[in-house]
Amino acid sequence: MFGVDFSELMVILAVALIVIGPERLPKVARTCGHLLGRAQRYVNGVKADITREMEIEELQQMQKRINQEVMGAEKAVNQVTQAVDLQVLQLNSSVAQQAQQVDNAIVQPVTKAEKTPIA
Repeated sequence: MFGVDFSELMVILAVALIVIGPERLPKVARTCGHLLGRAQRYVNGVKADITREMEIEELQQMQKRINQEVMGAEKAVNQVTQAVDLQVLQLNSSVAQQAQQVDNAIVQPVTKAEKTPIA
């Protein structure tokens, strides 16, 4: 973890045995172990929190991109709908004009035939 070799660890233990004494060394070692465990749990918790925050940010960015794409698709659909509506209006107008011309073509000969006397 800190890059301590076995020989360095033995020197540290020998110095601790001399300074602390043989009767308090086991208690101090347990306390150090507990503290190291707490520190590792704390570091792991912080790492997990950072990872969650990064994932949340990524999800928010993804949501923004998706929303932009949806808005773009919606605009494209609206444009196509408007174009189709315009074509339908033009087609309806053209059909109405053709129907009017056909009606006029049918009505005029009939009215002329009614006006001409039968001999």
